[in-house]
Amino acid sequence: MSVDAKYRTTATASGGGRDGRTVLTDGTMALDLTLPKELGGPGGDGANPEKLFALGYSACFLGAMRVAQQQTSIKVPDGTTVTATVGIGPRSEGGFGITADLDVYLPGLDSSDAATLVEATHGICPYSNAIRPNVDVKTTTRA
Repeated sequence: MSVDAKYRTTATASGGGRDGRTVLTDGTMALDLTLPKELGGPGGDGANPEKLFALGYSACFLGAMRVAQQQTSIKVPDGTTVTATVGIGPRSEGGFGITADLDVYLPGLDSSDAATLVEATHGICPYSNAIRPNVDVKTTTRA
């Protein structure tokens, strides 16, 4: 597979990885990281990779829906939201894996059109494409 990257960004993590700090090279964002209590850490207000993934996936999927709108001629309604829930835990095969659930709210859209739009978006969204077939993304579509 070949990707013609039109945009790139770079971040550097330091400290303990999940319990340290991450900084964008261009200086536009820096975050303190905290290991969640559920994974044996202190918890608290810091970020973690799963929070960052959920932020990115929800925004990316909603943006990709605008492209899917052009391809399907199904208008994305005003007030549309995408909520991503990302989890982490041990895999049955060993190591760790992530889970992803998307709640897509398309107010007033016909349920058939909503399903068509969400399916088309999964084929466009870079996050969906990056994790397929390693993560079973569960999608709830509400109209």
